[in-house]
Amino acid sequence: MASWDKRRRLLFRWTTVSVVVTLATIALAYAVRDLGEETVLPGDQVDGLTSVLARKATSNVPFLFDDVTDTLGISFRHFPAERASQLPEDMGSGVACGDYDGDGFVDLFFVNMADNLLAETETDPSLKSSRLYRNIDGQRFEDVTDQAGVGFIGFGMGAAWGDYDDDGDLDLYVTAFGNNILYQNLGNGTFRDATAESGLQDTRFSAGCTWGDVDRDGDLDLYVCNYVEFIFREGVRGKSLRQYTTEQPYTLNPSAYAPQANALFINDGTGKFTDKAVDAKLDNPSGKSLSASWVDLNNDGWLDLYVANDVSNNGVYLNRSQSGSLHFEDVGPSSLAADYRGAMGIAVVDFDNDLDQDILITHWIAQENALYRNMTLDRLVGDEPTDRLWFMDEADTHGLGQLSLDMVGWATGFSDFNNDGLRDLWLINGSTLEQADNHRKLMTQRSFLFWNRGEEGFNDATNVASTVLSEPFVGRGGAALDFDRDGLIDLVFIRHGGDAVVLKNVTPNAHHWVRVRLSQTGRNTSALGARVYVTIENSTDTPGDSSTKTEDTIQMLELGSSSSYLSQDDPTLHFGLGDATRISELRIVWPDGVTESHTDLEVNQELTYTHAAAYTTTSD
Repeated sequence: MASWDKRRRLLFRWTTVSVVVTLATIALAYAVRDLGEETVLPGDQVDGLTSVLARKATSNVPFLFDDVTDTLGISFRHFPAERASQLPEDMGSGVACGDYDGDGFVDLFFVNMADNLLAETETDPSLKSSRLYRNIDGQRFEDVTDQAGVGFIGFGMGAAWGDYDDDGDLDLYVTAFGNNILYQNLGNGTFRDATAESGLQDTRFSAGCTWGDVDRDGDLDLYVCNYVEFIFREGVRGKSLRQYTTEQPYTLNPSAYAPQANALFINDGTGKFTDKAVDAKLDNPSGKSLSASWVDLNNDGWLDLYVANDVSNNGVYLNRSQSGSLHFEDVGPSSLAADYRGAMGIAVVDFDNDLDQDILITHWIAQENALYRNMTLDRLVGDEPTDRLWFMDEADTHGLGQLSLDMVGWATGFSDFNNDGLRDLWLINGSTLEQADNHRKLMTQRSFLFWNRGEEGFNDATNVASTVLSEPFVGRGGAALDFDRDGLIDLVFIRHGGDAVVLKNVTPNAHHWVRVRLSQTGRNTSALGARVYVTIENSTDTPGDSSTKTEDTIQMLELGSSSSYLSQDDPTLHFGLGDATRISELRIVWPDGVTESHTDLEVNQELTYTHAAAYTTTSD
């Protein structure tokens, strides 16, 4: 009966939404009919048009951020050159968060775009290189690039930390338009180039990359997104078209170029990799891929894959390797989460706390961002696996669709900024359109901080929560982290052609929290793919009833499932607990399937758990 009631409520909800959207569409058609040849730009208000889905920004904001970049000693500047209207120049770059030295504080690697593709002038090499900043006790950052040996110089795009050789420290993979590179951590604060010997060479136009134990053999594998077959023609803007009143050369249009296939590098257990994307059916040859996330979408314990593609269908791949061979099934069309739009960034989290993974995708202008709510478990109780996978785009009903129509979205993520138990949302925006009076510069846009209000959806809190994000700039990469381990989630992002920014969360009167750090001995030392379930009891008093009732709330996070855009979040799992003063249960499902439970835990602390992993190889 409860299951039927839930389905009936869903049916009523979506019937109502469909009626509202249909009526709004009819009203829009009649209004536009009378506009004649008048040009209407994104964001313009038009008499006679009513926005039934618009939501006003709120002034009652429960979180606050301060710019502490200078105080922390970070002085990274991205792209020390003027643009030359070539596509690779505008697509990067990202930032990767990871504790490479094992001191408990997350460090930052900023990817750089060394120059424009014309390279008309000689630039100081120190300004061209990517930079590694070591976190000193959460109080400041020190640039250790040169002594560490990770000063990558190239047309850099993204980066991801991962312990590919299982020696207990994080290695680093960097993608680029050109030669990608693998830096092996030597454990003494230095790195070496291990690209050739590992087999991880890739000279295509690579974008996002993500580590994960795809075949559950205990060794980290690597998926690399490749974008388009960009053809560089020196000094030629070429034929142009007009988009939103500005002239855009074809050299900035991804539709002018053929897609490139992606790579799935499988680790053989000795740190040697072989590309098996075609064998696994994950090469996605028709997709112009920018981001990807390994995530268990159907709760069966195996990592599935979501791929965000620009101007092509997204990829939704279920892992079918249980049968003994490495194999994935493309369920994009039937999942309803593979729209043909201009997709850039990915945020993966169980935002509605129903114990399955939801997905937010950022899109190009006039396409709306998508919030794919995972409907897999809506007919189930608990977190049992199911073969049926389907999503529903609820961006508009949660206030996240229409507001993004004017924007080009990139890095994004869900983070509980005030620890109330509901995960808020951050979004970095930045146009790809050139300024009409200066082709060397791109148009700027404001970014977003959304306050999650539960059943009421999300409200734009940017103007009050952060003046830095409310001021227009050209954004691309970004990540969430707790750099000072104070139990409040901070943000870091890169301004394209500008400086890196760290925003410290200074929310007053925040709620309780717990942070969970996971590791394994032997294999998959970072425990990528592990899930943590945190249960708290909520007491409720009913008027006229003298008894106090309790109801469990369960939150779930999966380690390594969210990849933002060209970037990587802090790997420590963060749970906001609201007013709860105790944790009833903390349950860990390790990547090898072993379950571990801890009960009656204190709040406002960081918990560390290490697992002795046991794996059996099940795929080739």
